[in-house]
Amino acid sequence: MDALILSRLQFAVATFFHFIFVPLTLGLSILVAIMETIYVKTGNEEYLRMAKFWGKIFIINFAVGVVTGITLEFQFGTNWARYSRYVGDIFGSILAIEATLAFFLESTFLAVWIFGWNRLSPKLHCLSIWLVAFASNLSAFWILMANAWMQHPVGYTIRNGRAELTDFLAVVTQPFGFQIYFHTISGAYILAGFVVMGISAYHLLRKQHLAFFTKSFRMGLILALIFSLAEIVQGHIHGAEVAKIQPAKLAAMESLWETQADAPQTLFLIPDVKNERNLLEFGKIPGALSLLAYHSRNATVKGLKDFPKEDRPPVLLTFIAFRVMVGLGFLFALLTLVGWFKRHQLEDSPRYLKIMLYAIPLPYVALQAGWIVTEVGRQPWIVYGLMRTKDAVSPIAASQVGVTLAAFIAVYAALGVVAFYLIAKHVRRGPEPAAAAPGLGEG
Repeated sequence: MDALILSRLQFAVATFFHFIFVPLTLGLSILVAIMETIYVKTGNEEYLRMAKFWGKIFIINFAVGVVTGITLEFQFGTNWARYSRYVGDIFGSILAIEATLAFFLESTFLAVWIFGWNRLSPKLHCLSIWLVAFASNLSAFWILMANAWMQHPVGYTIRNGRAELTDFLAVVTQPFGFQIYFHTISGAYILAGFVVMGISAYHLLRKQHLAFFTKSFRMGLILALIFSLAEIVQGHIHGAEVAKIQPAKLAAMESLWETQADAPQTLFLIPDVKNERNLLEFGKIPGALSLLAYHSRNATVKGLKDFPKEDRPPVLLTFIAFRVMVGLGFLFALLTLVGWFKRHQLEDSPRYLKIMLYAIPLPYVALQAGWIVTEVGRQPWIVYGLMRTKDAVSPIAASQVGVTLAAFIAVYAALGVVAFYLIAKHVRRGPEPAAAAPGLGEG
């Protein structure tokens, strides 16, 4: 394999591993802040214990997310130097804001929260975790806006052989950027809700800490339910935006080969990429794709054959990832709706609890599938319509990238084992007894 393929694999490994931990921190920060707020308002010690129990899981995820995020950003200089030189004036400025504003705020107030138990007043301590939650989600905003610019470059001009920023406001307020942000954040909140529900189900099935984990389950359920339903609506809106600015990605998502007006939505098919057709098509809904993508049955949807082969994204991987993401999205809505009706009888619903326990990995799969659609579906462009991925790689030897790729896999594997061991150990142990619940920076 050449340096391009190896660099893409290395970036994919780093991104996928990083994205295991980041979404959970985004959602858990909100839940932990809500738990502590309820404690401050009511004085109910149960919610204080909940904030501390789930807060430790948040801290482990945050720590691994920071480490993997730093190595991920370094690759723009080591493996993608040509990209950095070409668009660094735009992409670099957004990441600099994220690091100096959002990440600094997040890490500072997380330290205050960890070590501020019994040192700050309850209200000030609660404020610190809300600032952490705000900064975490603000950090995600800047990073996703940088990615959105790669998907839909705006507010720039080409000068002296590189892209230079001309309208910062256009870059950070473009509708497509907000679509990516809300789509990703909703997925992160669904993930956090399912993790809380799944871990709570583990203890409820064993009849342990019933009141504690019943309350935790219901809080995770509410968060996941709201954003599972919102994700379906927002996903449709986001899909229409993709159809407008990245029609080749839409065609790959649906494995649509021929340009059609009144284009159907085919529920089940097998792409035959070699012969530019589909096999075993059935479950066609006439006009549904035109309606969903352009809000008109008479709208024309451009097929893959109308794009040069060198401009088409990998069809099979994009198609499968899209179907996985959408299918799981509807499953999450179904599971949370069922949970809503069972929320007052959780102890008497062992089958549902088992389902929710085993469902913990599914939001992770959905989020990773969504990023495959986003990133693989953009190919062959690293900046859509502006710079091809093959032109962005650093002029380095394949052997060098092969060594660093192997090192990344080894280090990340070890880091993952340690992180999941610590989380599993904490989960199995359960919350501290009510009378002995020390602060996170104590005992």
